[in-house]
Amino acid sequence: MSTRSRDPALNSPPVVSWAGAGPYAVALRTGHGPLFLRRTDGWLLPLEVERWCARADPVDRAVLDRCEGAVLDVGCGPGRLVAELAARGRTVLGIDISEAAVDHTVRLGGQALRRSVFEPLPGEGRWGTVLLMDGNVGIGGDPCALLGRVARLLRPGGLLIAETAAVDVDERSEVQVVDGTGVETGGHGAFPWARLGTPALLRYAGRAGWRTAGQWTAGGRRFAALRSRSPRSASSSAEPANSTALISSQRARKPSADRPVADR
Repeated sequence: MSTRSRDPALNSPPVVSWAGAGPYAVALRTGHGPLFLRRTDGWLLPLEVERWCARADPVDRAVLDRCEGAVLDVGCGPGRLVAELAARGRTVLGIDISEAAVDHTVRLGGQALRRSVFEPLPGEGRWGTVLLMDGNVGIGGDPCALLGRVARLLRPGGLLIAETAAVDVDERSEVQVVDGTGVETGGHGAFPWARLGTPALLRYAGRAGWRTAGQWTAGGRRFAALRSRSPRSASSSAEPANSTALISSQRARKPSADRPVADR
């Protein structure tokens, strides 16, 4: 996979393969950091590798209780949320650009596909819920483009649950993934990223026609639920709903790139 590519049909930000064989992949294999996002000015944002590699915690599980229908976990990482939903019998697919992340998710018993959110995906326009957890609201460095893409993935009136920054921030920057030595060893260079607090996310979402379905804080983490535009009346609450059968099997395997979802 190239370091930077673009799908003109989606008018997307560059897809950056920052997690191929570098410190991120090493951290997922070992289950611990330290690991950071480093801005070009040297500022470091610690990444919570240990929490990501553990099983879903009570805060995670409370978020998953709100999911509706079939769930797409964008930037699923090592797969704790996908595995938890699969264990509940929910229809769920994780996507991640990291091969190590996809492999880890499959080992936990979830289904995952190595792909960017800005590339063609199975079930477009039919997902009940899209998750952007663990800072993944920053993917691509362009919140408006990401929100537009997620809206096309969801069914009308579908639900987006996003984890926002713990502080009120609206920042776009170029970053690298580095380990405890401060050296980026994967050779992929800097890529665009965004950090958004809840107020910033809600501003962008409001301009794009999303409706706020809720916002909350738990365990020192902040979340927002948004509902996409719908031609029909939709409930404004983010309550659990039955899964929609988008994925043909819940077996612990990696789906093929061509047919990870039933044709319906």
